[in-house]
Amino acid sequence: MRGLTMDYQLTVPAILRRAEALSGGVEIVSRRSDRTVHRYCYADMIRRAKRLAVALKALGVHPGDRVATLAWNHHQHLEAYFAIPSLGAVLHTLNLRLHADDLAYIVQDAGARVVIADRSLLPLFERFRGRVNVEHVIATSGGGELPDWALDYEALVAEEGAGDFEPPDLDERDAAAMCYSSGTTGRPKGALYSHRAIALLSMNWTAADTVGVGRRDVILAVVPMFHINGWGLPFTAAHVGAKLVLPGPYLDADSLLELIDTERVTVSAGVPTVWLDVLHTLDSRPGAYNVTSIRTLVIGGSAVPNALLRGYQERHGVTVMQAWGMTETTSLATVCPLPADLESAPIEKQYEWRTKQGVPMPFIEIRARGEGGLVPWDGETMGELEVRGPTVVSAYYNNPEAGSGFTDDHWLRTGDIVTIDSRGCVEIHDRAKDLIRSGGEWISSVALENALMGHPAVAEAAVIAVPHAEWGERPLAVVVLKPGHGASAEQLRQHLAPSFVKWWLPDGFEFVDRIPRTSTGKFLKSALRERFRQRSQES
Repeated sequence: MRGLTMDYQLTVPAILRRAEALSGGVEIVSRRSDRTVHRYCYADMIRRAKRLAVALKALGVHPGDRVATLAWNHHQHLEAYFAIPSLGAVLHTLNLRLHADDLAYIVQDAGARVVIADRSLLPLFERFRGRVNVEHVIATSGGGELPDWALDYEALVAEEGAGDFEPPDLDERDAAAMCYSSGTTGRPKGALYSHRAIALLSMNWTAADTVGVGRRDVILAVVPMFHINGWGLPFTAAHVGAKLVLPGPYLDADSLLELIDTERVTVSAGVPTVWLDVLHTLDSRPGAYNVTSIRTLVIGGSAVPNALLRGYQERHGVTVMQAWGMTETTSLATVCPLPADLESAPIEKQYEWRTKQGVPMPFIEIRARGEGGLVPWDGETMGELEVRGPTVVSAYYNNPEAGSGFTDDHWLRTGDIVTIDSRGCVEIHDRAKDLIRSGGEWISSVALENALMGHPAVAEAAVIAVPHAEWGERPLAVVVLKPGHGASAEQLRQHLAPSFVKWWLPDGFEFVDRIPRTSTGKFLKSALRERFRQRSQES
């Protein structure tokens, strides 16, 4: 016998209806490309999103069609976030930091019919325009002339007819959005997200034992909207009716801190490299910005150094919460709030917990697999993390050959090497490809990096494997020092020595001005391995 509840569809239009009914007057703040600030409210955004949907339909966009966006975080991009899925089409966000060759492949592979691009990014689109079968290009306002092959976004949304828009009947399992992996290990792979996955992720952000986002929050959406749907924050903000702040193309520390200060931001999220820069600015210019409004910074994408957690908490009163997710999980899959029984524990015990990636979000299941099968939840035995749940993709778009990314019983293989403790708390020790195999034993580059970044002179550190004639591989540390600070290789080695066995310690240290990063802000270790592959052992 089936239950007698209503067959209510969890869709993006349902989120939009709630925002329209309950949060129309709540503010949305957006920084333009000329650094001026645009302000309007959810009622304005929804009206314009409906007009955009009508315009796209008039251009021949039908349910199931892909509409790509090549844009920074701003109010026009937000309108597209809701207009495209509400039309039944698929929001396809393009990573504007990828090479033009990768973008051409992604647009063609997805079969996008329309591209909505920032005018400032039209030169990037022009580099691959001749290699894609796009029918229409719509240019947002700001930055550059409008070429004759592009339509003006503002002219389209200025047309009347929004009141006539009615979303088609959508099934919550219909595709609403898609993103592609960054392609660091081969061709980018497409992840297709359902309306249901987006709705459930939005609700997961609001749970009391996750981040607890609510109507009283002011959300600064630092995560680029082209990266896993901005981790779902634009949809979550609309779902709860929270004030939303969009930073545009300016993700430097001063620009972000200015918005945090003036808009009284309470919640934000991003990768560690962004928040390391912000922390350095706060430390170097005490009193320049007021960050007392922030209750939580959610940081994911790579492991968070203990020094970053301590720096925010002890010097600025800001709580950092680690999280983990990936393109294939529609964003966050684990999050690490402090359990109730640790709230009165010694501070060192609290930091020990908070340096982990956390417990699974609601309806996400986890396990880890080693060479001998599934590993116990003992906090010690390492294995590759596998996950499943309603926000986890079951296959890659248009790529049947990528089936090796899933187990025979349909769990996603993440490529992250982890331990899981008795409470179900995940701790990432490395990416499988970044573990260092020395003399038949594993060395965690993440553990060494986090310890190095605890040195007062170190701004950033990445540890990579370099070939070694006797041991196979040995660790090499690549270090960026803070301005005005100095440290020798021997001083850094001595800093590590109390925390690691001798054979874990890096054989060499390279001091550089900058560590290359991926399109999503993570350290690009493949570039470092290529640069230093001939590095000989140092004593």
